Amino acid sequence: MAPRKKKQEYGNESISALKGADRVRKRPSVIFGSDNLEGCEHAVFEILSNAVDEAKEGHGDLIIVTRYADHSIEVEDFGRGCPVDWNPKENRYNWELVFCELYAGGKYGDDYGFSLGLNGLGSCATQYASEYFDAVIHRDGKRYTLHFEKGENVGGLKTEDCPRHKTGSKFHWRPDLEVFTDIDIPAEYFADVMKRQAVVNAGVTFRFRNQVDGKFETTEYRYDQGIADYVAELAGENPLTQPVFFQAERQGRDRADREEYKVKLSMAFCCSNTVNVVEHYHNSSWLEHGGSPEKAMRSAFVSAVDAYLKKQGKYQKNEAKVTWNDIQDCLIFVSNNFSTQTSYENQTKKAINNKFVQDAMTEFLRSQLEVYFIENPFDAEKLAGQVLINKRSRETAEKARLNIKKKLSGNLDIANRVQKFVDCRSKDTDRRELYIVEGDSAMGAVKLSRDAEFQGIMPIRGKILNCLKADYNRIFKSDIITDLIKVIGCGVELPAHTRAKNKELAEFDLSNFRWNKVVICTDADVDGFQIRTLVLTMLYRLTPQLIEQGYVYIAESPLYEITWKEKTWFAYSDKEKNDIVAENPGKKLEVQRSKGLGENEPDMMWLTTMNPETRRLIKVMPEDVIRTAQVFDLLLGDNLAGRKEHIADNGYKYLELADIS
Repeated sequence: MAPRKKKQEYGNESISALKGADRVRKRPSVIFGSDNLEGCEHAVFEILSNAVDEAKEGHGDLIIVTRYADHSIEVEDFGRGCPVDWNPKENRYNWELVFCELYAGGKYGDDYGFSLGLNGLGSCATQYASEYFDAVIHRDGKRYTLHFEKGENVGGLKTEDCPRHKTGSKFHWRPDLEVFTDIDIPAEYFADVMKRQAVVNAGVTFRFRNQVDGKFETTEYRYDQGIADYVAELAGENPLTQPVFFQAERQGRDRADREEYKVKLSMAFCCSNTVNVVEHYHNSSWLEHGGSPEKAMRSAFVSAVDAYLKKQGKYQKNEAKVTWNDIQDCLIFVSNNFSTQTSYENQTKKAINNKFVQDAMTEFLRSQLEVYFIENPFDAEKLAGQVLINKRSRETAEKARLNIKKKLSGNLDIANRVQKFVDCRSKDTDRRELYIVEGDSAMGAVKLSRDAEFQGIMPIRGKILNCLKADYNRIFKSDIITDLIKVIGCGVELPAHTRAKNKELAEFDLSNFRWNKVVICTDADVDGFQIRTLVLTMLYRLTPQLIEQGYVYIAESPLYEITWKEKTWFAYSDKEKNDIVAENPGKKLEVQRSKGLGENEPDMMWLTTMNPETRRLIKVMPEDVIRTAQVFDLLLGDNLAGRKEHIADNGYKYLELADIS
């Protein structure tokens, strides 16, 4: 055996620092939030942010973003042009500071106003993370060009004369696959980001050029009235209340010992009974996770609406106050705030935590809503009425959900509450197995042959409801199904696209699952196969995670019992039967169809179906779920034409199974 290699000592020489481009290329997640496609997208936003800041300061009203077929990107603005020449204060070229130095830029002072790019990271980090990065700058009658490859400058700064009126910056780069795991940014990302930027930068045109098959498809986004136009667009032709717009400026500080800063507040909203949208923007950045403005909006709306309902006597006696969810269900609200000091939660700018922004927005919005309710009594009445409808519907649904959850709960003494269920002794969920069997006779045989220490039994009577076609109300009227869900113990799960429409149903909780295996045990005949399919359909519809995580099994029952003298073989298919016969030439074998579960002797049941050492279990694998859904939909769903076609194409294969006598 080779000697074990000794680990390097951890001492003073063990500490090292990343330098230059490696600070980003080796740890892109620190700057961009991740090293996957989302991080690559954020690099685009960093460059776009600088163009937005120029336009917001009044320098240029057009920004052009181009997505090339080779996955490279170009951002062009018509602002003042990024300073790149010699900087006597720093005794370096500005292009070195902007593109090669993290935390260097022109937005640390107060003279840049309400800026999206504050940290001096974006241009440098994006350049470092690129396979190549080209910059073309027009300013002061000069045209400056720079070329970088994998974070290193090639050729220095090149300068030539150009007309003095021509200004702006153009950056063209391709993200590096050595840095990001994926650089194929979809066109939808660019369209979404540029539309959002047009919303919050009124009067600026954002032009998106997408190269497809050598040609450029061009789309422009522009909102002359900003978020007011956007809310009207979202509301459509028939909003419940007309869109309104509020704006104000405030000055304050996050803490008594901090410096004061300015905040521009603007927000637009309306009430709708068909659409609900809430979006927050700060210094032009979409706050996907909200933060301070989200907290302010919730507090102000709940307070103002609750006060209005009390004042108008809309609450019933002892009725609980409205919640934010009741308001959100009918609200279209967009805020677009700016501040001279911004505390983002991280470099990806998806939430802010400025305390003064939250306090100022809460106070302003609450007071504006109070005035709005007084000056617009008809709209106030409609908004309040819809909120109350939402509230009372929610409370009714919550009551129904709790009742169903109680009905389906299987955690306490289920043996006494579910008829004919036979539990096992063990409480160890890593050992417990639940056998779902068809009928009372099969249950008797399984009960006599099982290991009562860890094997429980749940009989089902006949063919249960087809859960693929039935709606949830009908499903939960079936005692067979609700009893089975009680025994399984983890409640029911709904697909995401239907959960919002069925809030009254109990949440699925895998931690309440009481078993290590759910084993479907039916006869090996046509009726048994159909019952098995219906049970699988029920589990797929109501508890798909049990299938996805590998908890569901099918017990294979033998088709044939083959005997010779005192020796017995069990064959689970015609091929196995033929193989056994072929392997025993000259012997007078007795071959007979295996009996149904209810007719088998306990010893045989234990040997073929229950004993973990000798039984055959088919695990319903996670990758089978999609195929299972397709087959269930074809054979048991509403696709009648498809089912007829399938029978016409494949029915001849199964004629021998049909009863044509």
